[in-house]
Amino acid sequence: MDSEKEIEQYLRERIRELGGRAYKFVSPGNNGVPDRIVMINGQAYFTEMKRPGGVLSKNQILQLKRLRGLGMPAGVLGSREDVDAFLSCLGSPQETRAYLERQAEKYGV
Repeated sequence: MDSEKEIEQYLRERIRELGGRAYKFVSPGNNGVPDRIVMINGQAYFTEMKRPGGVLSKNQILQLKRLRGLGMPAGVLGSREDVDAFLSCLGSPQETRAYLERQAEKYGV
C-alpha cells in the first residue's frame, strides 16, 4: 500500500510528464488547505492527498468546502488509481471538476 507521500510524488511526476505543475500549497494561518495546486492546460485544481483509507481532518473538510464554495475545483486523491483517473479527465475541465467533486463527496466534503 502506498503512503500519502508516495501518492503525492506520483501525482507530481505524472503532471510534470504531461507538461504541468503540481505545486505544494502552504498558506500560513490557514490550516487544512489542500496539499497541491495542480496547474495544467490553463486550469488550476486543488488536490488533498491521502493514503488509501486516510481520513480528512475537520480543517481539511472546511478548506475544501470553502474552495468549492468559491467555485474552485477541489477534491481528494487517495491512491495511484485516483491520480490516474484524475489525469484521464484532464482533457475536459468539466469532467475533471466533476471527478474532483465526486472524490470530495466520497470523503464527506
